[in-house]
Order: sequence, then C-alpha cells, then structure tokens
Amino acid sequence: MRQQYARRTQLVMLVISLISLAIILQIVRIQNSPEAAIFDERALDYQYEWRTFYPDRGEIYDRTGHLLAGNKSVYEIGVDLNTVKDANAIAGAVSVELGMEYSQVLDSIQNPPEGLSYIVIADFVELQKALRLKDLKVKLQDEAEQGTLGGLTGLEFKSHPQRSYPENSLGSNIIGFVNREGRGYFGVEEKYDTLLAGNPVQVLVPTDPNKASEIARVPDGTTLVLTINRDLQAASEKILDDSLAKYGAISGTIVVMDPRNGELLAMASTPRMDLNQFWEYGTVYDNASDYNRAISMPYEPGSVVKILTMAAALDSGTVTPGTTYLDTGSILVGGAMIQNWDQAPWGVQDMTGCLQHSLNVCMATLSTSMGAGTFYTYMDKFGLGHLTGVDLAGEAAGRLKIPGDSDWYAVDLGTNAFGQGVAATPVQIMMAASAIANDGRTVTPHTLYAMVRDGRQYNVPAQFAGSPITEQTANTLSEMLAISLESEGSLALVPGYRVAGKTGTAQIPVNGFYDDTATNASFIGWGPVDDPQFMIYVWLERPEVSIWGSETAAPVFAEIAEKTVILLDIPPDTIRLQLAAK
Repeated sequence: MRQQYARRTQLVMLVISLISLAIILQIVRIQNSPEAAIFDERALDYQYEWRTFYPDRGEIYDRTGHLLAGNKSVYEIGVDLNTVKDANAIAGAVSVELGMEYSQVLDSIQNPPEGLSYIVIADFVELQKALRLKDLKVKLQDEAEQGTLGGLTGLEFKSHPQRSYPENSLGSNIIGFVNREGRGYFGVEEKYDTLLAGNPVQVLVPTDPNKASEIARVPDGTTLVLTINRDLQAASEKILDDSLAKYGAISGTIVVMDPRNGELLAMASTPRMDLNQFWEYGTVYDNASDYNRAISMPYEPGSVVKILTMAAALDSGTVTPGTTYLDTGSILVGGAMIQNWDQAPWGVQDMTGCLQHSLNVCMATLSTSMGAGTFYTYMDKFGLGHLTGVDLAGEAAGRLKIPGDSDWYAVDLGTNAFGQGVAATPVQIMMAASAIANDGRTVTPHTLYAMVRDGRQYNVPAQFAGSPITEQTANTLSEMLAISLESEGSLALVPGYRVAGKTGTAQIPVNGFYDDTATNASFIGWGPVDDPQFMIYVWLERPEVSIWGSETAAPVFAEIAEKTVILLDIPPDTIRLQLAAK
C-alpha cells in the first residue's frame, strides 16, 4: 500500500512539475513575443497619461520698465459630485461669497448633465473671494468632523492665470487685450500673440497621485519691451481728452514718433477701454476700425499732404524754394475749377509762401506741372495707399487713386496735391513725412523695442522703408516749413525750440459732397529742426469751436511738444547747440 501511495505521489509531482514547466515556458514565450510589447504599452497607458502644460503668457513693459500687461492668479470654482455631502451648504456658501443665485447653484449640483462627475460653478474668481471660500470650507470641515454636517466637502478650487492690466485703460489702443480663452485681440496682444503665449509642453505623468514624477519646466512666453514711454503716453491721452472737450471734437488721435528710427513713443486715440473689462468691447466701440484710429481709420488728411507735394516738386527739379508764381485764386484742372481755401488770390508767391498760406492753387499748379506720372510715383514712394507695416493688429492701407483706376478723374491730379480725395491714416502720414525729418529716408513705425527670452534681451533694430527724396531736398523743405510757421506766428510754435510742420483742414465728404461746417483738423510737425528727435501728429475730428487746423490741432501740437521735450530730456536749442559745440 505504501509503495502504491509513493508511486501515486511521484506521479502527481511529475504532472505538477510538467505543468509548472509548461507554464514557465509559456511565460518566457509570451515575454519574448511581439505581443509582449503591446501588453507593456497597454499597462503603461493605465499607469501614465499625457498632460499638456501651458506656459505663463509673456509680460509687456514700456521702455522705462513700467508693467503694462502681466498675469494674475484667478480660480475656477467647481464641485466633485462624487464626494458632495451637503449640496445646500455649498449652494449657500457660493451664493453669499460670489453673489450667485442660491437656487441656480443648488440645481446645477443636484441636476448635473448626464455623465459628469465634476461641474464648474464659477470661473475667473478673484483671489480674495476664492480664499474666503477656502477658509470657510476649512472651518466647516472641522465642524463637520465633530458632528453630522457635510460641510463644503466636494467644493474644489483650481488656480489658473488671467491677463492683468495694472494701468487699466492706459495705452489700451496700443496694447489690446486677451480674452478668457487666452487669445490676443487688437494691438500688441494680437500682433505678437504667438510669441507672448509661448509653446505648450506635453508630458507623460503617472496617474497614481502617490507616485512622484518630475515635470519638465515649461518656458514662459516671450516678454516684450515696447518703445512706448508710459509717462508720455499718459500725458498724450490727457491732452487729447482735454482738447476734445475744449474744441468740441467727437474723437481724436495724437501720435509721437522718433523720426530717426520709427519708434512710437506714444499713441493716444479715442475711445479707450479698461482692458481688465475686455468683455465691454462691444459697448465701447461701434466696429473694429474704431479701436485705434491712428492705424485703422483712413481719412482725408487735407493740407498736411501739401508737404509731400512740395517735396516731390523740389526733388524732381520742377521748382526751387525761390521759384515764384502768380496766384490768381483759382486754376482749371480736368475741366473743374480749383480754388484756394479762402477763394481769394494771393498774388506773387514763392514756394515758402505757398506753404505758409496753404494755397491749394499753388499745389495743383505743382502737381500738374510735374505731370501725373511723376506726381503719383512720388506719392507711391512715400507709401500712400500702402500698409506701413506697423506692428499692431488691424492696420488699414488707405487709398490713393491713380490714373487707370475706374474712379480716377483728371481733376484728381489737382485735388490730390492738397490732400483731397486721398485716404490715409495718421501713421501713414507720419511714415511719409519721416523722409523730410530724417534726411530723405522713411522709417517703419513700430512699437517693439526688445524681446526678453530666458533672461536675455534682444533689441529690435530700426527698419528703413526707402529714400523717396534726397537729403538736400529733405533739409531744404524742413527749413522752409520752419520759416513758414515762424512767419505766420503759428500757434504750433514751441518756446525755445525751432519746429517744422504743417496744418491740415479737410472738409468731410458726406454722401458725395463736402460739408463746409464739418472738418478734420490736423497738424504734423517735428523738431528740433536741425536735429529732429520727435515727430507729432494731431488729428481732431469735427471740432466745433473752430473748423481750422491752425486754431485747434496746431496748439495741441505745441502742448504735447512741450511735454515731449521735457520727458525726453531734450534741452532748448541754445543750450543743446552750446553743449554740442564743446
């Protein structure tokens, strides 16, 4: 019996051994089979997941280090439906702290969409409000542990960044804004959205919260330093607002630029908005072109275009500064009669007199003498009808009709010479005029001074758009414009500084006809004449106190110029020239 039992035991052990061996062989086979890699990947999938980490948006500073756009922490307030113990308590706390309807909050918790285990009660909650709710949750949780109440269990807080604008509406037309989805709109925020936003990083992280995992650093978006001077921007906005009230204008623009390199130092426009309340955009602006009139609102600039016509006439050799002509008060061009602004003759005038008295007939004489080919070639070189390339979203190209266009007529050769029938933006006129202030070279207006990435600053060089006129022409015309202002005792004159410039008074076309009582009043000027360091453009739309640019836009130019020389630390001419001579 014992032998029989032993044999049975040995047989069973043999079978078990064979089975074990078979299992081991199968395991080895599986581990080394192609399917093993698939199994490993599936196991890994259950242990890890891909998560996308978004960088903090790059900040925006002015050229002196003032923060114009940054980031702040806000909270998403949500509810984990699987852990809620007292929906009434949550609804009560949220309604009190966040000012929400109790019944709506309670209903969203008790009747969530099918399949959801987490719902968002509120988002973009300010830090202080979120902290009060957090503190209340902790307090009620302590009480709940000692009794039967559920407290605020299930209430969740998720911090995330939101764009913040510490100066509120200051520079809003330049900066633009970021919506709640993180997309930039208008201005710098839209133009440089990709740079500011940075690059999201995907990381494989463990699903087990107890497992430590090293998260790769997500580089922040690029920080931008603008050419804007914060103090000059603030001064420009105040002067503009005061001027609109003083002269009864419905809107306006002031732009300050360095004509040597195209750096935009200030760009004030109306209306403006509090960027921290970007959702009110639709109530502030009628359309997108209103957001920044300096770049997106083409209009007939009027007589400021005369400086371009004179530049073309001098540069082409059509006239010299001393060339005279007999002004009879009218001229026939293309079968239409063109008259001076006062409909009066001014007799014998040289070219400086034409500018000083802003004679339409003189300019029409110059353009017709040059001929359409020469005149429009120069206007094209000045950039009229073309985008300037300013680094702000929403720029409009304006319009310059030329021979061959279906709506161009022979009379346009005369009227375009004094800015009638020409549609341009303030920044276009500034770019064109920069050739006169900058030795014949036009500069591209821009707002970006430098980029900061990984602790290193990369400065942006100036860009020159072309040389439509010679240095001699530019310097000659600049002096003529200075003499013109001085001879008439212009309200644009700045004590202690010689400036050059030109007014513009353009009737506003309404239903195909020009309104004698409604004008666009403008002034463009620069200084000091011998070494231009600033260029200023002023545009007042429909001033009521006076329709004339010489009585409205010109004194605004003088006021902002006086602020500019102080803030840019430009000494008066006598002191500056003495220092240069040492």
